[in-house]
Amino acid sequence: MATFLFHDLIYGPIHSRRLGNSLGINLLPTEKKYCNFNCIYCECGANLPGKIGSLSKREDVKNALAEKLKTLHSEGIQVDSITFAGNGEPTIHPDFQGVIDDTIETRNKYFPNAKISVLSNATRICDEKTVNALKKVDNCILKLDSAINETAKAIDRPVGGYSVENTVSLLKQFGGKFVLQTMFLKGVVGGKTIDNTTDTEVDAWLKIVEELRPETVMIYTIDRDTPEKNLEKATHEDLEKIRQRVEKLGIKITVSE
Repeated sequence: MATFLFHDLIYGPIHSRRLGNSLGINLLPTEKKYCNFNCIYCECGANLPGKIGSLSKREDVKNALAEKLKTLHSEGIQVDSITFAGNGEPTIHPDFQGVIDDTIETRNKYFPNAKISVLSNATRICDEKTVNALKKVDNCILKLDSAINETAKAIDRPVGGYSVENTVSLLKQFGGKFVLQTMFLKGVVGGKTIDNTTDTEVDAWLKIVEELRPETVMIYTIDRDTPEKNLEKATHEDLEKIRQRVEKLGIKITVSE
């Protein structure tokens, strides 16, 4: 299936199911995906071999964002969120903390009511500087696609070591001040059935949700083309059952279908 890359440092704003009118920042190379996950559902496609390409310099990010926000402000275009996403994992950028500081300063000048959001796979929350930066943003959105190691690895296909237990332990340092994001889906990849909507999967996932008690749980399903062909959206009924169970825990939840 067709996937796509973000070919600009700053892109949008585009309408986001979860974040409203969202101005994107891509800290990764514009010519290929660069991520330490290789998710079966990633809209940017699969990781490709070869050189990673160049990463934007901190000063270039700051200047490009200021120019874009100034233009949008003068045109009266609403910005609900300044969102770090793009062609992979944004926290990989070596100046991520400094970029966040610059973004807060620039946001305050042009769109003080806009939220700063980071979509992260949570693999870099072992790094103190990354954690400090994430704690400064309005929407720290951290991924956990399954509570079961085998399923998480089958969905996210991490590059290098990964364990749900370690990720959950590190998530506790946020004291619940983050958004837990989970993609629910079904499908067959490499002859193996993957389904994180089963009772076994959801029961285990809810135990972690209750343990972490994030500010918000954000669940969603496939909306765009994916690199693996044999994937299916979670059904409305699947997502509704999960929503109800999270609400019973007294935790806010948003659902995107």
